[in-house]
Amino acid sequence: MTFTPHNFKLQAIQAIQNDSLQRALARTKSHFVDKRQAAVKNLPEFDALRHRAKEIKEHTLTHLDFYLEYFEQQVLAQGGQVHWADTPQTARDHILRICQTAQAKRVTKGKSMVSEEIELNAALQQAGMEVTETDLGEYIIQLAKEPPSHIIAPAVHKSKEQIADLFHIHHQPYGLTQRLTQIPELVNEARQVLREKFLAADVGITGANLLIAETGTTVLVTNEGNGDLTSTLPRVHIVITGIEKVVPTLEDATTILRILARSATGQEITSYTTFTTGPRRLEDLDGPQEFHVVLLDNGRSQWLGNEFHDILRCIRCGACMNHCPVYGAIGGHAYGWTYPGPMGSVLTPLMLGLKEAKDLPNASTLCGRCEEVCPLHISLPHMLRCHRHREQQAKLSPFYIRWLLSMWAWFARHPRLYHYFAAIKIRWLGRLGRRRGAFRYLPLAGRWTATRDLPAPQGETFMAMWKKQQELK
Repeated sequence: MTFTPHNFKLQAIQAIQNDSLQRALARTKSHFVDKRQAAVKNLPEFDALRHRAKEIKEHTLTHLDFYLEYFEQQVLAQGGQVHWADTPQTARDHILRICQTAQAKRVTKGKSMVSEEIELNAALQQAGMEVTETDLGEYIIQLAKEPPSHIIAPAVHKSKEQIADLFHIHHQPYGLTQRLTQIPELVNEARQVLREKFLAADVGITGANLLIAETGTTVLVTNEGNGDLTSTLPRVHIVITGIEKVVPTLEDATTILRILARSATGQEITSYTTFTTGPRRLEDLDGPQEFHVVLLDNGRSQWLGNEFHDILRCIRCGACMNHCPVYGAIGGHAYGWTYPGPMGSVLTPLMLGLKEAKDLPNASTLCGRCEEVCPLHISLPHMLRCHRHREQQAKLSPFYIRWLLSMWAWFARHPRLYHYFAAIKIRWLGRLGRRRGAFRYLPLAGRWTATRDLPAPQGETFMAMWKKQQELK
């Protein structure tokens, strides 16, 4: 099935009706939430670190051009190369050119959401290269021919049985014909297959969680070590990342690292935190002969200083989706693109256009939980409301919805009329629903009553009750 933001409503319905997906979501939902809560509780200075991390990111974004150029200078000084990409196509062209110059036939990839953003795998495969994802979750969904459903746990929607079936089908050419069922056995089988891919790769491609301007260093966090093997064993290492990942100093990077893993997986720090500075030197025991960094804009520079500026602070920890009731009900694929959950509902309309993804900002209760847990204090609900406002201004929503909102807005600007007609409506609905106590069907409320009863109003309006309460004081 092809997932797109344009088909969000249909995809969400299908996700809710998918029993296997619902079991997977229920199994993992509390896991992320509970582990984060415990990790934060065990670090008394967590809020102070959040505040400091926000200051670091805001300072860097204010001077983004300076720090990006400084980073480039340091990469060049260390023997690496930097390639600037304003669009996904430009980024793909840079990477294809590097791979073709190296006469690459086999490419291994560490986990990179930006490579998903630019649809890199398809471009490399179309050019005749064999591409292998080496993060276990990404490897599983590559076999399943599916996109990631979570930015830190790409295969969170897959059950152990489904993974066993995938391995049994795809690993037989490697002489692994037995269908295994236990998790350690499945992991070991994947390790056997991937080990050959690591050793045979001509080019390794990774993402980067941070870029350190003062040293020209890229930082990658993983829990499997696949990033290290992808970056050190092939002749050529390519890093593809967004321009917003740069920070000024090593100390700034370590500050953000202290809140990143705790917010994402509830760990103090990931199992592997890899700092890469340039290609292999004469005294180094391993490492690539060439080191390239591709810096992607893809609209990011246009958000600086506008109402979506804060999303550039995002460190892709996934805390917002782990705590989101909507994501928890439908999973990641329903959102239809690379970035799911609250942060995806902000990013996708910016990158693909509001017309294509207008349903995503509306798929939120605006409960504010995402903002509460965000390690960088990003006001996601505010930006979702900004998208909704833009949608209304561009007249992208159906006419009857715009008309109803306009009517409501007019009454809201005339409080006396609003209260008068609200009181009439409450009394009228109260009389209609008095006998049963709830409505099984109500005009203009069909989306609600299709799945649940709508309680009938009881007594007076809240404002009338409040007024009486105040008079009694």
